[in-house]
Amino acid sequence: MTPKKIALTARDLIEDKKGEEPLVLDVSKQSSFAHYFVITHGNSGPHVKAIAEHLMESFKKKKVTLFNKEGLVTGEWVVLDFGSVIVHVFHRDKREFYNLESLWGDSKAVKK
Repeated sequence: MTPKKIALTARDLIEDKKGEEPLVLDVSKQSSFAHYFVITHGNSGPHVKAIAEHLMESFKKKKVTLFNKEGLVTGEWVVLDFGSVIVHVFHRDKREFYNLESLWGDSKAVKK
């Protein structure tokens, strides 16, 4: 799968679990470590974990390698590293606080 296809598939999988405001950013011009960031949030710790676990299980079935994961224990900010695609699943409050969208404001949102 291409990085763009992984990112767009992640957005679809997030929508399956009712993730809030999923956003795909093309960070390839601003980053040397990733091509895309996928950002979303859930409304509770269990919701955040459910979104992240759904992504991990679905991509495993599609044979997409998960290189690292962080934050599943607390469920406040889960980061899933799929190589060129980094998925951030926040709790609503953490997403507002860290505001990655503005930090990567020079990046373009990817439409379907």
